[in-house]
Amino acid sequence: MTGAMPRPAGMAARTGTAARSGAAALLALLAVAVFLSLTFGARDVSWADIGAALHRPPATIAEAAVAARIPRTFLALLAGAALGMAGAAMQGLTRNPLADPGLLGTNAGAALAVVIGVAWFGMASPAQYLWVAVLGAGIAAAGVYAIASLGIGGATPLKLALAGAALSAAMASFTTAVILPRGDIGGLVQSWMIGGVGGATHDRIAPVLPFLAVGALAALAAARKLNLLALGEDAAQALGENVTMARILAAGAAIVLSGATTALCGPIGFVGLVVPHACRAIFGVDYRLILPFSAIAGAALLVLADVAGRLIARPGEVDAGIVTAFIGAPVFIWIVRRRRVGAL
Repeated sequence: MTGAMPRPAGMAARTGTAARSGAAALLALLAVAVFLSLTFGARDVSWADIGAALHRPPATIAEAAVAARIPRTFLALLAGAALGMAGAAMQGLTRNPLADPGLLGTNAGAALAVVIGVAWFGMASPAQYLWVAVLGAGIAAAGVYAIASLGIGGATPLKLALAGAALSAAMASFTTAVILPRGDIGGLVQSWMIGGVGGATHDRIAPVLPFLAVGALAALAAARKLNLLALGEDAAQALGENVTMARILAAGAAIVLSGATTALCGPIGFVGLVVPHACRAIFGVDYRLILPFSAIAGAALLVLADVAGRLIARPGEVDAGIVTAFIGAPVFIWIVRRRRVGAL
């Protein structure tokens, strides 16, 4: 490609003052979310308890509570960022505003693969979960695309959404069928299937970091390619872009991010749907901005959802996956009612 990439109207304006203000607001929201996550739960703690827990082994119950919340908060940050980026990459790849890891089946595919691995092959290692979950997410994504490609018009945005919903329902039913005869793992797996960040430890988080790093780097590398794909395949090819490689890179990033997150947290829906829309409203249609800021906004959203789940049912808690569903379902309905599902 020899010339500058054409920019959709209004992109330049969005990368100025409004974008800087939006970025500052998102970073401030993220900082507030982290503070709230460390402070509130079954037991509220003070600034002094947080400071002490960050600098020494816990010496009081309050400090122990903070120490337990640190890996939980870190996992929520990682998972939210990964799901936000995965959703943005999927929406850019399919040019479908309804795309997200939950709606296009990758979460369900990853969950089914993990459940089969646990129930039929006795898998117990987090590293094994990760590889199996990414494989399951990839197979599910390929299946959704294959089904949507049948018939006239190929894989349109609406057909992708319908195929994803149908295949997700089928995989969820099969997952239940695998779990039901196994009373020894049923309770644990069903709790995991809700989706959440409870029980996080640094040892559990460590194996997922390489997967998330690779997925994030691939997504960022695909940002410029997604901008070109937004102009249409013919225009992208005319500008020197290899459309097939662009699709493989963006799809691979989304599959790795969503699969790895599902392996650790269970299937958490709607983060990848809501966050890119919010970022697109603030930063415009440039994926070089949408992708990194979707990571920040996704991290903030999932941390806040986890905090809300702790506060709603104290001293118990509601898993973050349930809270994000309450947030995301109205947004999904709003997007559908706008009747603009054909293009971004």
